[in-house]
Amino acid sequence: MNITGNTHIIPACRQRRLGRAGQQPAAARERAAATEIDTLRIMTYNVHSCIGMDGKIDAERIARVIARARPDVVALQELDVGRERSLGVDQAHQIARYLEMEFHFHPAMHLEEERYGDAILTHLPQRLVKTGSLPGLADKPDQEPRGALWVAIDLHGREVQVINTHLGLSPRERMAQIDALLDPDWLGNEAYRGPVVFCGDLNAPPSSPVYRRFAEQLKDVQAMVPGHRPRSTFSSRFPSLRIDHVFVAPGIRVSGIEIPGSELTRVASDHLPLLVELRIPCPDSDRCSSTRL
Repeated sequence: MNITGNTHIIPACRQRRLGRAGQQPAAARERAAATEIDTLRIMTYNVHSCIGMDGKIDAERIARVIARARPDVVALQELDVGRERSLGVDQAHQIARYLEMEFHFHPAMHLEEERYGDAILTHLPQRLVKTGSLPGLADKPDQEPRGALWVAIDLHGREVQVINTHLGLSPRERMAQIDALLDPDWLGNEAYRGPVVFCGDLNAPPSSPVYRRFAEQLKDVQAMVPGHRPRSTFSSRFPSLRIDHVFVAPGIRVSGIEIPGSELTRVASDHLPLLVELRIPCPDSDRCSSTRL
C-alpha cells in the first residue's frame, strides 16, 4: 500500500485484515490465526514534536510513517499537547485518531496549559498500570523533566506489560533514572512478571554504562536475531547512534526487526522508528486465549 500526500490512512489493525482477506484458503487462514495469538508488532519512535527535518510540523506525516509499518502497539516520545511551538495541537490525540487507535499519554513536563511527554497507542484492549516522573539531578534543576508510562496490553487474553520512557541527556541523570526504573516501583514490582516489553529513547548507546546496566535485566531485541546487524536510529538523515531501544523479558522471541528508512521516514522526525515483531510464549496453548496473568 502506498500512502502519500493526503491519502486516507488505513489503521494498522485494518491493514492487517485487508492484507489477509481473499489471499489464503480458509484452512490456511485458520492456521495463521492460531499462530497470531502470540505475535505482537511493536514500534518505538521519537517523533520530535512532529517537527520534521524540513522544519514542518506535521502529525499526519508521522501517522503515515506508523501506518505503513502496521504495528499493534506504538510507543511514542516527544509529543506536544497544547504547546504554542506546535500550534496548540494535541499530537497524541491527533495521531491516535488518524490511526484509529486508543492511547495513554503521560506529560513529563506540564507548564500551565502546555504539556510534553510520551504515549502508548494500540488497537488492542489495554489498561493503564502506572505513570510517573523519573528523578533528575539536584544540582541541575533546569534539566528537562523525564517520565515513564506503563500499559498492560491484552493480547488474546494474555497481558503483555509495555513500558515506554525517554531518558535524560546527561550520563549521571540517565543512571539515576534507570536505577529508578529497576526499583520495585517499576520493573521490580510484583506486577512485573510474564511478558514484558521495555522501549523508548534511552539516549544511551550499547557502549554506555546505562545500557549495560539495563541489559543485565532484559534482552536487547537487536542483539537477539542471528545474522542481524544492529542498526542506528539517530539521526534520521545520517543514522550513527543506536539510542532507541526495545528490550524484552527472557522467553520472548524476536521474529523480525525493521528500521524503516524511506524518504518519508527520514524527513518526518530526527529519529527513525524501530519496529519489532515479537513471539510471546503461551504457557498453555489451550488456555492462552482465555487466561490472563
